[in-house]
Amino acid sequence: MVHAIRLHEAGGPEKLCWEEVAVGEPGPGQVRLTHAAIGLNYIDTYHRTGLYPLELPTGLGLEGAGVVTAVGPDVTDLEVGQRVAYASPPPGAYAEERLMPADRLVPLPDFITEKQAAGMMLQGMTAQYLLRRTYPVKPGDTILLHAAAGGVGLIACQWAKHLGATVIGTVGTEEKAALARAHGCDHPIIYTREDFVARVREITNGAGVPVVYDSVGRSTFMGSLDCLQPRGLLVSFGQASGSVPPLDIGALSAKGSLYLTRPILMHYTAARQELLYTATELFEVVQAGAVRIEVNQTFPLKDAAEAHRALEARQTTGSTVLIP
Repeated sequence: MVHAIRLHEAGGPEKLCWEEVAVGEPGPGQVRLTHAAIGLNYIDTYHRTGLYPLELPTGLGLEGAGVVTAVGPDVTDLEVGQRVAYASPPPGAYAEERLMPADRLVPLPDFITEKQAAGMMLQGMTAQYLLRRTYPVKPGDTILLHAAAGGVGLIACQWAKHLGATVIGTVGTEEKAALARAHGCDHPIIYTREDFVARVREITNGAGVPVVYDSVGRSTFMGSLDCLQPRGLLVSFGQASGSVPPLDIGALSAKGSLYLTRPILMHYTAARQELLYTATELFEVVQAGAVRIEVNQTFPLKDAAEAHRALEARQTTGSTVLIP
């Protein structure tokens, strides 16, 4: 029988259950695939806790890579035996096998392994839309990126450096500072012992930065606004420290006619052509060696609860992959 992680009620990591499941045959527009590797992402913890509610019971996980084992009617651009990857709803990636909409799957080029793909699709495509579309980073820009040693952070540091930017990044420890620096972060700031706003102002000679990429949320939000130059953009794309409280938008004018956006990957890859474009750009920078994918932790899929504990305790760096 096929096994998967299932969630019957929201709560802590202990709510993740390893169960037998029935997969069935693919329907119109679907394929069945066997996973070789599954990506762990912070959004998975939001789904588990109910911060982003799902209809229960449910599977969990939005990212995986594997091999197509059956195709449903009307599927013409994928075939049995083809290697594919995805970072997309519906949830259910924490499974040995699953059904998946064919139009959400991206064929894997030969130079990308399934383990790499599971560690890069969601985080790497997030870095792509952040750096290339939400605020297109230009040569000479100085940017601020929170959680620079995390999964998105390590990819974004490298990619931004490749684009010609000077990268300022916040991290929690000296070890993470060294890791971020090794991946293109010019100025790691250890936020546990430095005032990151003051350091950003010092690094930029008081000018501030044109963009802040903030996946931390509550604990960094107001400070992120204070790091921006007039008409700068705060890209709030996560909330690892908790939800951002309600904001009086007058603060945006008072701090310099600032812009604020709260984007998510799914809105940048909703159309298949956008999905393929985003993934192709990611594959290209990896093939060129401009971005290295660091899968620094692996866990057996059945031990997904332990992986969640490590992620929430900020004990992980780079990408974490679950192996069926």
